[in-house]
Amino acid sequence: MVNPNFRIIKNGTLEKRFTRMRHCLCWLFLMGLVFCVEAQNKFTTNNGEIKFASRAQLELIRANSSKLQGAVDPAANRFAFLVNVQSFQGFNSDLQRKHFNENYMESEKFATAKFSGKIIEQIDYSQDQTLEVRAKGDLEIHGQKQTRIIKAKITIKGNQLTIEAHFIVPLSDHSITIPKIVSQKIATEIEVDINTILSSPQQ
Repeated sequence: MVNPNFRIIKNGTLEKRFTRMRHCLCWLFLMGLVFCVEAQNKFTTNNGEIKFASRAQLELIRANSSKLQGAVDPAANRFAFLVNVQSFQGFNSDLQRKHFNENYMESEKFATAKFSGKIIEQIDYSQDQTLEVRAKGDLEIHGQKQTRIIKAKITIKGNQLTIEAHFIVPLSDHSITIPKIVSQKIATEIEVDINTILSSPQQ
């Protein structure tokens, strides 16, 4: 009995798909191994603190998350951070949090906010010190990327790296629109604060 899929396989369509799938799986496996090895030399965290505030004319809205994940690679002076949007708590009501996720951030579609790139200043991570630095990279919120330079204070002490940063996010930069009916209750620019401690097992 002839396999009904033989013709499709013979002309290469499925074969190419299976080949691409195998290559993809192999690539992911190799990248996973590389990350496991390199992570030993990185500062990492899975429970960083991030909070934001909307200071509008008629209402102050605050929310925070302790689920900020991040890594700093001293060898390359690079960094990457992300947070699950739905992990933010606080707000002034449960309904407000629901509107934040469903109407503004569309967190079912855009699950994470990310910032990754390179620290401009060269740093001696083996020396205990406190420095003012500039982090340049892509800030992705609501599926929209913007290249940003964000100032931060970092403190190196032994195997720990503390990062503190405060910056402003204009909603228009990330295609987040506020209906006119609530324009006096939601600010067009959001204040963001990060305070997180990353650890390195190799220090």
